Amino acid sequence: MLKQILFIGLCANMLTACTDAPTEQAQAKETPGVAVQRGDGLPYEVTESEVWDVPDPASQRSYQVFVALPPSYRTQPERRYPVIYATDADYAFPLLKQIGRRLNVEGPTIEEFILVGLSYAKGEGGMESRRRDYTPTENGPAGSPKGAVLGQAKTYQTYVRDQVLPFVSQRYRTDEKRRIFLGHSYGSLLGMQILLSEPGLFDGYVLGSPSFWYDHHYMVNQARAYTASHDDLPARVYMYIGEYEETRPGDARFSISANMVTDTKDMDQILRSRKYPSLHLQTEVLNDEDHVSAAPRGFTHGLKYLLPVTVGRRQ
Repeated sequence: MLKQILFIGLCANMLTACTDAPTEQAQAKETPGVAVQRGDGLPYEVTESEVWDVPDPASQRSYQVFVALPPSYRTQPERRYPVIYATDADYAFPLLKQIGRRLNVEGPTIEEFILVGLSYAKGEGGMESRRRDYTPTENGPAGSPKGAVLGQAKTYQTYVRDQVLPFVSQRYRTDEKRRIFLGHSYGSLLGMQILLSEPGLFDGYVLGSPSFWYDHHYMVNQARAYTASHDDLPARVYMYIGEYEETRPGDARFSISANMVTDTKDMDQILRSRKYPSLHLQTEVLNDEDHVSAAPRGFTHGLKYLLPVTVGRRQ
């Protein structure tokens, strides 16, 4: 009888231990600001983030969106937040999440924001997805792989407008008047297309290292056409380009085969030429940066330009 009692007690203790441990881990995982990682060699996770499947019914492709909520989201249930939609989410999402956090470590520098990462199509590599979804025409660079699909940015723009934006706005407390698009390279080519065709889709744009060379400066020509037929361009735009993103024979630092600094400056002048009353534009050449290194610094400056903490703005 004593052995039975001891056995039952041991089983009860084991059951308690087995149920308590996951509960404690789950509670810790739900605590804002507490990083809890699974052990035993399992993959590192971006904490305080969510992943949702948001397919595109038009193209029949399946995409995901990554979402990170700001620190005050749970404690201020009446508050709405600006939203940043970032292309190339595999790279940009974790980077922007940490830049946003660190900028406010020693006091509020930028406003808190909801971050949404736009992923590549499921089952595809990054280049396959981005060369198709971010480019405006089928006339890609000479080095494109045989059979590569390009020029479906309008289809992807429709997907973002009709599927992603409603999905996010229906599930989170977004400020729909303060949506920001962020892209780098081909991603900023997509952003410029949106700016020139549906400028009101986003309130702000961070366009980094833009590939305006694409298809014989197709997007530059689109900008000229826009300025010839429109009296205003309501948007806040921050463009950045690395100092070394220019062709300079004999200088190994300038390894890119396009005059991207010149192209970016030309686009800046085209957009400024009409003196649009509702356009707020800043363009910056980042010294000692190239096409690969410019993004973290450009993202930081873009956030500070578009989301600065102002007097009277609650944090």
